[in-house]
Amino acid sequence: MKNPVLIIAYYWPPAGGPGVQRWLKFATYLGRHNFDVTVVVPDNADYPVVDESLIAEVPDHISIIKVPINEPSRLASSLSRKRTKNLQKGILPKNAGPLQRAMIWMRGNLFVPDARVGWKSRVLKGIHPYLLAHKNPTIITTGPPHSIHLVGLELKKKYTGFKWLADFRDPWTTIGYHKHLKIGTRAQKKHERLEQEVLDSADMIIVTSPHTGREFASKSSTPIQVITNGFDITTASTTRQPDGAFTLSHVGTLLSDRNPLVLWEVLADLCNDDASFKAVFQLQLAGNVSDEIIDSIKEYGLGTNLKQLGYLSHQEAVEVMFNSQCLLLIEIDSHDTKAIIPGKIFEYFASARPIIAIGPKDADIENLIQHTHSGQYFNYLEKQNLKNYILEKYKLYKNGNNEGQLNDNITSYKRENLSKTLAKTIAYTWE
Repeated sequence: MKNPVLIIAYYWPPAGGPGVQRWLKFATYLGRHNFDVTVVVPDNADYPVVDESLIAEVPDHISIIKVPINEPSRLASSLSRKRTKNLQKGILPKNAGPLQRAMIWMRGNLFVPDARVGWKSRVLKGIHPYLLAHKNPTIITTGPPHSIHLVGLELKKKYTGFKWLADFRDPWTTIGYHKHLKIGTRAQKKHERLEQEVLDSADMIIVTSPHTGREFASKSSTPIQVITNGFDITTASTTRQPDGAFTLSHVGTLLSDRNPLVLWEVLADLCNDDASFKAVFQLQLAGNVSDEIIDSIKEYGLGTNLKQLGYLSHQEAVEVMFNSQCLLLIEIDSHDTKAIIPGKIFEYFASARPIIAIGPKDADIENLIQHTHSGQYFNYLEKQNLKNYILEKYKLYKNGNNEGQLNDNITSYKRENLSKTLAKTIAYTWE
């Protein structure tokens, strides 16, 4: 007899982005480890980005419970759809107008912990038949949105006989964008209280980075398991230099605060120093990018070298990775972002293309890149070292030798292998 697992997730196909991949793949592989998997997802959600191609990846062997959701973003969109979508994507304008400032304040103070908090009561009602039909299930909540964890918290208050694992893909009260939501004292205290209740009430906490694990361990005695994100694509079969221009590509969202001026300055210097570099250099951005980022690139004279691809399907994004000379990984220069490990880094590893990463000192991604020998990590003060590294890659490119590196160290990040760790973690909570 298979063990029942109920996964409650907001992001699910056709939603796009890395938050979907984690539990889509875990649900897929858990079915191969003697688990009967059911996933609770919103019906008719207002996702900030959509990737219809992911629907085909949902396996037949898992059950889906769709629960209707009322999205405040739909009401806000009637006032300004573009601005609402940007806020949903995390693109917060530096020079926000009165309407945008009001929307940001409401998001931070009226919807705690987030705008999907109203879905909780509907989920509790929607899963009641499941709880009656399944004995001793394992319930997994995954956030953000962290309001999903409030479902598990409410169940713990009302029921016994199940185990609850709370999966944090990002931190809660220490996540970087909180400071931009104009959160008042009362709302902040509510965030902290809810976070503490979730941490203390869950049977197991799952986190995606060691930094977040250490943060939560300092707040609660609940057992913690680090299970990073991973990849499920076929690894590169060759390390050969791709054809085409000397392309540096960033795949994913680039927020206003993640604006690496040091990189634009270095690239502008290289273009000004060598006309042949400028002639073959291409800066390629795939994903949602803030206007401030584009303006900065153009201010540094790189507009003619910029190629904006917009949001791509997952498969299209992977193709960009495999066909780039180098891959850019940019994180905000802040203590709060040291714990962030972007999900795309693992597919970067699989592509075997050299990574150029810029972020805060002592970040978890720095250790990952060093461990996998997949590129070079720089902090925001290392302008000359960054310039030297890009110039080194360019010289290799001119000679046809800008090869990547296949590394056995990345096999532990295959989602199939990570799912084995998850299966053991579930078993541990029942011991």
